[in-house]
This record gives sequence, structure tokens and C-alpha cells, in this order.
Amino acid sequence: MPSHADAPPLPDPLRVPVADSHTHLDMQSGTVEEGLAKAASVGVTTVVQVGCDLPGSRWAAETAAAYDAVHATVALHPNEAPRIVHGDPGREGSRQGARAAGGAVALDEALAEIDRLAGLPQVKGVGETGLDHFRTGPEGIAAQERSFRAHIEIAKRRGKTLVIHDRDAHADVLRILKEEGAPERTVFHCYSGDAEMAAVCARAGYYMSFAGNMTFKNAQPLRDALAVAPLELVLVETDAPFLTPVPYRGRPNAPYLIPVTVRAMAAVRGLDEDVLATALSANTARAFDY
Repeated sequence: MPSHADAPPLPDPLRVPVADSHTHLDMQSGTVEEGLAKAASVGVTTVVQVGCDLPGSRWAAETAAAYDAVHATVALHPNEAPRIVHGDPGREGSRQGARAAGGAVALDEALAEIDRLAGLPQVKGVGETGLDHFRTGPEGIAAQERSFRAHIEIAKRRGKTLVIHDRDAHADVLRILKEEGAPERTVFHCYSGDAEMAAVCARAGYYMSFAGNMTFKNAQPLRDALAVAPLELVLVETDAPFLTPVPYRGRPNAPYLIPVTVRAMAAVRGLDEDVLATALSANTARAFDY
């Protein structure tokens, strides 16, 4: 990861403010205040701070309570569930597991804490949850699926938005959503499917959030999906500090770089950037019910 000194320059501000629908402020350089001020200076006035484990979810909830511009989501990342079940001593949830009667008990305890956090008013979503068949092998699939189904249940019971992480697992994610019944508001974070899958998501009313990787040279399937996705179901995100858009790929990402991705998305859609930004702002507020 490049150093903080290699942070990309500020882009030209958007004329219509938008939200970063998925970011990780806790993994970025500088303070929350600095990150929010930098983002606001270019028209990114709202961020959704996403939790991936118990400490991160608690931090997300605390940060959203402290800043009006921040909304939180809470969850155990798909790759976190197998760590808890199998007792990796390097993570908080897994240390709990080592003291528990077994991995399943530890996962239940962790999910109970996510459920508690999901009840807080500043927590707008449950996620990122889902399936990751890229980083977790076959031995972790059962734990991932169990955790995913539990997060779906929490989101529905708490009336919160479900935020999905789907990596190399499209068919299984869609299958489980169908089996469990998706919440009223479901977001595919860092949408990674093709145009055919976008049609499936559109029919189900799932939001599709596009990140900086849609600007990558090899990402034509993402651009094809963006081109056909219903405008009212499209969101934009950074997933910062990851997935920095071209021409800054490989350097640290942050919410202030949203305008770069918005302009690339507008080009794909053949839309004026103000028109797209207006839609993105309304869509994000509707998706996360704020």
C-alpha cells in the first residue's frame, strides 16, 4: 500500500452532493474529521461506515453516533465467520471462541453482539455479509453460509438494509437470498457480476453499488452491468482504502475520490454528471433509509 504521502490529489468538486455508500474510515490514514472534511470539500457529504468484525462494528456504531455525516453498518465479514468457528487466535472473535465450548458457540455469541448493535438507531445496515469463495476455501463454506443466513434474519427483524459481499459466489449468494427471503432493502456492495446478473438483481429490486474497479481496464463486464442496471438501483462507493479508481489505481483510496468514479459512471451511462449525482444521492438515502 502506498504511503499517505502518495494520496491522490483532490478531484474537481461535484456540483450535486453524493454519498459514499461503502467505506472503511478505520482503515484509512488521518482522522475521521480530516477524512470527512476532505470528502465534503468535493461534494461527498455522507458516508456509510461499514463494519467487518466485532471491534470494527462497534467502532462504526460509535463513529456514526458522533458524526451526522456518517451512517453505520455492522457485521461479521464472510471471511471472519470461519476464523471464529475454527479458532484463529489472531482475531477478537476467535479469542472468544478459544474460551467457548466450541466454534459454533463463539459464532453465536458474535452474532448476538451484531444483533445488539443492529438495533441502534445510527446503524442503518447489516453488512458486509455474504459469501467469499476467493479467500475462504471449501472448509469455511458452511460457517460462511450459516453466518450469512443469520445476518439476513437480523436485517429483516431489525428493519435494516442488508449489505452483501459477494466474491466468486454469485449463484450461491442469489440462492441463499431466495431461500431466506431478502430484506426490503438489499445492496450488492462493490457489484462484481455481469450484465446478466444485473438483470436478475433488477428484477429482485436489489441495489447495485459500483466502486473504483469499474474504471479498471479489465472491468468491461462491470461497465456492461452498469449500462443496463436500472438507474434507480445504482449506488456509488469507494470501499476505501481499496479499489482506487484509475488513474490512481494502487494508491490509497478515500471518500474524497468518489467524484472520479461518478464521472466514469456518467460516461458509461451517457448521462450528465449532475443527473447521475442527483440519482445516486436519492438512491443512497432510500437504500439506507436515512
